[in-house]
This record gives sequence, C-alpha cells and structure tokens, in this order.
Amino acid sequence: MRIDNVVGCVDFPCVDINQQAYSIPAIDIDPDKVSILLISEAAPSDRDDGYYSQGTDSLFQKTTLEAFKDAGAKVSSFQDILDMGVYLTTAVKCGKVDYVIQTETVKQCSKLLEVEIAQFRNLKAILLMGDVAIRALNEIARRAGERRVIPAGSTYKLRGQVYTFCGIRVFPSYLQAGPSFYIEKSKRKMIAQDIAAALSQLN
Repeated sequence: MRIDNVVGCVDFPCVDINQQAYSIPAIDIDPDKVSILLISEAAPSDRDDGYYSQGTDSLFQKTTLEAFKDAGAKVSSFQDILDMGVYLTTAVKCGKVDYVIQTETVKQCSKLLEVEIAQFRNLKAILLMGDVAIRALNEIARRAGERRVIPAGSTYKLRGQVYTFCGIRVFPSYLQAGPSFYIEKSKRKMIAQDIAAALSQLN
C-alpha cells in the first residue's frame, strides 16, 4: 500500500507552515512488516532532503543512517533501515517557517498522523524524535480520552522510563533528522541509546 493514498490534508488550515513543502510518504510498503515507527518533527523545506527522496544527498536519510549506525545497527544504506521494518514519517507534514511550531498546527496535523499510525497493526516500538513528535502523540491520546503518553518535562529526564501507547513501547528522544543532529554530541549519544532501546524490542 501507499500511505499517501490513505493520508492527506485537504484544506491546509495551518498558518505557520510552508505548504509548498507538504509531503506524505509515497512509497509502496507492506504495513504488516513494519515493527518500528519513527516520528520526527516536520517535513524538510527542500523535498530532496526527505526520508523517501530518490536523490543521493537527502539530509534526512544521511543523518538518520548515521544515528542508526551510532545505535549499533548493522546498516550501510537508508534502504537497510527500511528493510529492518522501520517506517519513518513526520508529525507535521509541511515545512517549518519558524523555529517553534504552533500548538494548533501540531493538533491539526496529529489527525493525519493518527490515521497514519492506524495503518500499522504490528508495531512494537514508536520513537518520538523531538518535542513536536511528543506533542503530536500526546494529542492523539487526548482525543481518545487517554492521559498523556509522555508526561511534561525535559526529555533528558523522561528518557529511560517505560511509556506505552495502545500496548506499544514509546521512546521519547531528540530530533535526528536534519542539521541539528550535528550540533550537540550529548544529544547524539542519547539518540543512539534510544534507537538501540527501540531496536531491542524486535528481539
């Protein structure tokens, strides 16, 4: 199946996004073979930097591959990550225009993310890469009448504890997609630890 055939924004109600960068994963995928869902922040401003870009210089692919290698995964290409049963997407489907994404935008786009998550029946782990992804999943839980999946607080204090969503282990972490990955070595180390913890759910 193709996710972009079942997930899509119709009216684009958000005011603080770059609609020209709107992107829904457009790859053929067997949802039953997906075990790990990685959710990062927002679509890249340049489509060629996306997770499923056909180019060879995609920034999201490059930094994510490095993050999985840091985690000890035996991968040499971005396709190797996909072949492990990892599906990657963004909480916000359009590009950012400011550093902070407004709460209402996260709420609106979490409705698309909710439909997207529902396609995968065999998930064992969800990686939330950054605050926007955490906020989006919490919003989905709120609409379902459940409490927050991830409590309020600094990510470094929340890591290492057990969180679940619909019986799926959830790992709050830091953003691995894009140039911020290279800025703070301490966060890069924590990202690797969180990815390794999620991968351990496959065994």
